[in-house]
Amino acid sequence: MIWNGLTLCIILHQLINIMTTIKHKKLTFFTKMHGTGNDYIYINGFSEHIENPSELAVRWSNRHKGIGSDGLVLILPSEKADFRMRMFNADGSESEMCGNASRCIGKYVFDKGMTNKTELTLETPAGIKKLQLIPGKDGKVERVTVDMGEPAIQTNAIPVNTAKETMVNETVKFPSGRAYSITTVSMGNPHAVIFTENIATLDLQKIGPEIENAAIFPNRTNTEFIEVVSYGKLKMRVWERGSGETMACGTGACAAAVAGVLNKLSFRKVDIELPGGKLTIEWKATDNHVYLTGDAVTVFEGQAEQ
Repeated sequence: MIWNGLTLCIILHQLINIMTTIKHKKLTFFTKMHGTGNDYIYINGFSEHIENPSELAVRWSNRHKGIGSDGLVLILPSEKADFRMRMFNADGSESEMCGNASRCIGKYVFDKGMTNKTELTLETPAGIKKLQLIPGKDGKVERVTVDMGEPAIQTNAIPVNTAKETMVNETVKFPSGRAYSITTVSMGNPHAVIFTENIATLDLQKIGPEIENAAIFPNRTNTEFIEVVSYGKLKMRVWERGSGETMACGTGACAAAVAGVLNKLSFRKVDIELPGGKLTIEWKATDNHVYLTGDAVTVFEGQAEQ
């Protein structure tokens, strides 16, 4: 058979199209997990390469057209710790830290045999975090305690656009005319904590975006709405920066506990009830570190196209 130049060009073009289609349909393994209902899609970065994690987070997090989650988490090698994490919100923005995701990473690497240690270090953009894994009777991790480090309450470290050095129960007025008494805390990411009543009735779809994107918070902010039950118990709803209202937020619960102490509304060790379950937070006076304890649950695993 004699091949002319035109025929070869057509065949070559078809092969390129086939290879491009195969490339675009590459299947990637994932595990969906949640900590207190705060669900993320986890990818093993030791074996999977993600070309555009920000774009993938947007597509996969979609609860109608994707897998459905609050975001995407990559588990990666680290030169400074046992493992490294990168976390992307549902809108594709990258976050500095997530306490619930940290716990799930601890469960992931232990249950899958990537480590046999029950005390781990995890590199995050907010620093190195220490994890204490608590296995259940079946040998798999059920709960994890995370040393979240020291909170920052100086406004320039959060950051907050204000001349005040700290903001503890300070009234802030927003463009809508609404005003809230806010306590600002950083747990490696910014938080605005608001103590109020009847949090179940709040319309977070209106209130959340206004506070998140207010000019006073140059990097946007997570917002926690707290109802005090007792000195040892708080109820919380959260509007997460980049994800909207979620079932739970680990760093948010830590910020709420710190704010509770600063406002003399709670003990240093407190249980926080969220829509997704309970977290126990302790802000120790001995080392000034905040410790977060909660569950870590595998929901399902699968493969999907990048």
